[in-house]
Amino acid sequence: MAKERTNLFVQVIFGIVIVSAILILINNLAINLFRSQIGIDFRWLTNPSGFALSETVLPYSPSDSYAWALFIGWLNSLKVIGLSLIFSTIIGLIVGFSRFSKNPLVKFMSRLYVALIRQIPLLLQLLFWYFVGILSLSNKGIKIFNGIINMSNQGLEVMGLILSPEFTALLIGLSVFTGASIAEVIRGGINSVYRGQWEAFRSIGISEWHGLRLIIFPQALPAIIPGLTSQYLNLAKNSTLAIAIGYADIYAVSDTSITQTGRAVEGFAILIISFLSLNLIITKLMEIVNSLAIRKSNRT
Repeated sequence: MAKERTNLFVQVIFGIVIVSAILILINNLAINLFRSQIGIDFRWLTNPSGFALSETVLPYSPSDSYAWALFIGWLNSLKVIGLSLIFSTIIGLIVGFSRFSKNPLVKFMSRLYVALIRQIPLLLQLLFWYFVGILSLSNKGIKIFNGIINMSNQGLEVMGLILSPEFTALLIGLSVFTGASIAEVIRGGINSVYRGQWEAFRSIGISEWHGLRLIIFPQALPAIIPGLTSQYLNLAKNSTLAIAIGYADIYAVSDTSITQTGRAVEGFAILIISFLSLNLIITKLMEIVNSLAIRKSNRT
């Protein structure tokens, strides 16, 4: 009982300290804004932005408002984040399963990929894919699958759909980088399954691939999903590095807007709310997936 009271007391004190720190920061911000006579004003969002965007999902022109420019930037962010989540998951699954392959070459290559990619900062990888992997190509580029996919210095063309060099580099960089971390999450989750399960499916003649996919992996999901959620959240936050290669995501658009208007507080508030909302949505969706995985695992 005394221990529970002590823990409660420590939590209350910690909460008071955190709330006090936040209130002090807000108070200092309010005082500084008042002294500088800047205040907080969002009316600038209705003014014409005056700058062009290199890539847009919906129609946009410099005469459109800052609010519309930020919305276009947010759509650009969602586009690359959504596709990167899909491709990084596929890469992570393939590489994670390959870590358990009986083929020495496949196992070695998967380990090399994870070790190499995780040691190189994402920013350097994005710059590599942009300047070396794409812009250094010729106009004709490299044709894959009889021309179905064509990568050149103009970007990536897939069955007539053309993706800009900036978007392509960001998509590849985020997918490859996050895929390596997801592979480690999957490997750790699979290793957490009781070894007797492996021996059980082998004893009845089930192949390694089918046993791993149908028996081991479902049981590993409850251990995988929490780590997978963290990697998804990291991917969303890492997407802001798009500004380094000129991709017009919400961070790049917000940075330009802040520079032109001087409204740093409002601009960063919009950024924080945007990414906080996205991360909360990702977390909630993964919680639902986790609960379904636990139920499936219990029935296995």
